[in-house]
Amino acid sequence: MTGLSKQLTWSGVAPAVFSLALLLTACQSGPPVPPSETPVPPGTSGPPATPPSSPDEPSSSPTESASATAPPAVHFTAQGDMGLSTGAREVLDTINGLHPELSLALGDFSYEAGREQEFCDMVTGKLGGNFPYQVVTGNHESDGHDGDIANIVKCLPNRLPGLQGEYGVQWYADYPEHDPLVRFIMVSPGIEFHDGNTLDYSRGSERWQWTSDALDGAKSRKIPWTVVGMHTPCLSVGKYDCQAGRDFTNLLIDKKADLVVTGHDHNYQRSHQLGRGQGCPALVPDTFSGGCLTDSDSAMVQGAGTVFATVGTGGVGLYDVNGQDPESPYFAAWSGKNRDAALGTLDVTATRERLSARFVPAAGYTFTDSFEIGRK
Repeated sequence: MTGLSKQLTWSGVAPAVFSLALLLTACQSGPPVPPSETPVPPGTSGPPATPPSSPDEPSSSPTESASATAPPAVHFTAQGDMGLSTGAREVLDTINGLHPELSLALGDFSYEAGREQEFCDMVTGKLGGNFPYQVVTGNHESDGHDGDIANIVKCLPNRLPGLQGEYGVQWYADYPEHDPLVRFIMVSPGIEFHDGNTLDYSRGSERWQWTSDALDGAKSRKIPWTVVGMHTPCLSVGKYDCQAGRDFTNLLIDKKADLVVTGHDHNYQRSHQLGRGQGCPALVPDTFSGGCLTDSDSAMVQGAGTVFATVGTGGVGLYDVNGQDPESPYFAAWSGKNRDAALGTLDVTATRERLSARFVPAAGYTFTDSFEIGRK
């Protein structure tokens, strides 16, 4: 002991120790401090992932603690058929103004060979260099005649952790990576590649089974929502027939994919909720069967069927829509060159209880549409 400490007597130390003990007890019994929210820097895809806990650390994270009062949500957009036009820049401005965490890019990008980097620079210039602009090929870059998907993938790489498959062609990712709300499944039926072959998504094929397993896997993990994205639609009141394939489309319905988003037709088309059952043994293109309609208003219930939305409104010239098409009764809303023309994007928010979507037009357009799917 030092000379100073020797001078202290118990009568002087005891009150100090007792006071300190009272102060510590009062601090421990006070109200808990709520977890702080970390600001997300511009151009990032959302809150940083929480690192796994060590065996000696508590398993809960600030995000999990906050979820009791603020349910988590995933916010994304989806659109295809962009090009390098002023319209594409206006749609990107619209996306930027919505502040989504990611965007599903549904194919057909530069529309010109050798200008893929220019397209990528346009996207990153509008949305930020680290923004998850998640691509799947369209027919214009799959075989290289109007660009190359390999070049697009190089300059707009995957930004989602845990992605499975071949990015740009056939992949899925759960988002957020931990405790996900959505499984995004991106596939390429009905599209020719460099060798002149169309990828095989026929019944029982390897890619058919891969898609089926990806949908089943989401359900086994109890992920609330499944969203399938691809370039080619099947049902349409626009220019194209069922390029995605009848059997493959029925697979998506059988597996109860919640939302299927496509491009290719340069218009917007959104179906009612469609399902199979006694009154609809199969969905047959170019015909209409009322038994395949499971819900025909804008508020639907998960599990009753699948909603199909074509969003080929990313910037290139629009196509006409045909209200007399035999498939038209399947659709709840449409917009094309000859009716309520609009460029824009689908804007989607998913929580554990609800998936809400709306079409948001680019500046100068007025067409809108909205729908939601609630969980049972």
